[in-house]
Formats: sequence, structure tokens, C-alpha cells
Amino acid sequence: MSNFLDLAKTRRSVRTFDGNMPDKQILDELKEYAENAGNPFGAKIRFVFLDADENKLSSPVLSGEKCYVSAVTKKQDRVDEAYGYSFEKLLMKAHELGLGTVIIGGTMPREKFESASNLTEGEFMPCVSPLGVSAKKMSVKESLMRKGVKADTRMKFEDLFFVGDFDNSLDEQSAKDKDLYNALEAVRLAPSAVNKQPWRIVIDGNKVHFYEKHDKGFLTPDYDLQKIDIGIAMFHFEAQMNSEGKNLELFTDAPAIAAPNQVDYIATYVIE
Repeated sequence: MSNFLDLAKTRRSVRTFDGNMPDKQILDELKEYAENAGNPFGAKIRFVFLDADENKLSSPVLSGEKCYVSAVTKKQDRVDEAYGYSFEKLLMKAHELGLGTVIIGGTMPREKFESASNLTEGEFMPCVSPLGVSAKKMSVKESLMRKGVKADTRMKFEDLFFVGDFDNSLDEQSAKDKDLYNALEAVRLAPSAVNKQPWRIVIDGNKVHFYEKHDKGFLTPDYDLQKIDIGIAMFHFEAQMNSEGKNLELFTDAPAIAAPNQVDYIATYVIE
């Protein structure tokens, strides 16, 4: 992966597939990759690859899918962010291998997927994704869904990224001057639940502080879907920085920066 941003630019959520199982060699490579799809929080995420026909699995928002991967975990420190990071790491690898994916957190018969994933005591399964080759043409259903959530648009750079504190927006040219534009653009392009883009980032010298902007309806008794989205964004940032040869260290000590209402601190990357 010479430049993660280039890969991220070509990726979209796919809901219409060609009706075939993924190539076995590709699927085997992805399964091997899943064994080491870790995260900076050290949380354990278990991936389960599922044959849709064999397990009688489907989703009302998909068509033509024959394979799924579910991600299973247990309550542990920073598990939501870790979950999003590891799942996105796996799905970006799937995209690199030519497979379409989309993270699904609600529009599925959850009990069937949980049963097929063989959950043990204390485990829960926030999300799944189909795996397959994209159909040549989107279904009407998919086209309408993408239009409904404005899937092809993202918030402005200045509304997501700040410098010093939340009173000072970071524009694209300033980000380029700080050699952070590509990494922040990779974050801006990241997928999120109904495209809410809940990440906010404050740049403070060589520190990059990640925050969560809360919206109603994403918190469950077991997990916070928007914290999972933050984990996805963190993976995008780290992957792009690493592809540029830059090293990062992660901390979780909150800085003395006043945050707006409904905005909570998550973690900080220090650029070494």
C-alpha cells in the first residue's frame, strides 16, 4: 500500500453484489489477514466468515451477497474504538483485494447472525459486512439509500478539523503546510453510520486529538456506534501516516482543551 489515501478514494460502501461467492484464494488470504488485524488498544476482536446460503443469512438492504464477515468482541477497555479500527483494517484489505463491503449495524436479523457467529458468554456482535464482487450496476434500492444519506458527500474540512482549540478551524492549505492534509483527508473520506461523520480533530503541535461528536440514536447498552466510527477514522489517519513513513504513538490522556456540548475526547496521536 504505497499511499493509503489513494486506496481510500476508490472505496465506497457496496450493497449490490454479483451473486457469487468470493474467489477462494482471495477469501483465504483475507481470513489469514484477519488473524492479525489488531488495533492500538490491544482489544481482542474475533472475525467470523459466514456462508450466506449455508446459514440462511440476508439483509433487506443488500442483494446478491453470498458471504459475510462478522466481528465479535467482549467488554474491555476502549473496545468500541478498537472494534472500528480492526474492522475497517480488515475491510480496507478486502477492498485492496477487489471485494466490495459495507458495515451494517442495524438492518439485519441480528439473532440469526449472532447464532451463526457462535457467540460465547459475554460476547457481542455490533456489526457485520458482506464480502463479494460488486455488481456492474447498483440496484434501485441501493441508489435510493445512497441518495438518502448523501453517501457521496462529506462535511467541509473546516467543520471537522481545528488547530489549538475548537474556536479555530483548520483549512486545507494550513493542513498542507503542516504536512497533515493527506492524513486528515483520509479521515474525512472514512465511512460512518448513516454518514454522520462524528469525528472532530484538534491539531496541537505534534499532537492530534480525536473527539466524538454525539448524535442521538447510536448508543446501545453494549456499544456506541459512533465510537466505532471514531475507531474507523483513527485507522484511516494512522494508515495514511504510516504509508508516508511517519511514526505515531497513542495516548488517552485528555488535553486541557474546552470541547463543545456533546463532544467528548477519545484519544491522541503524537507524531514522533
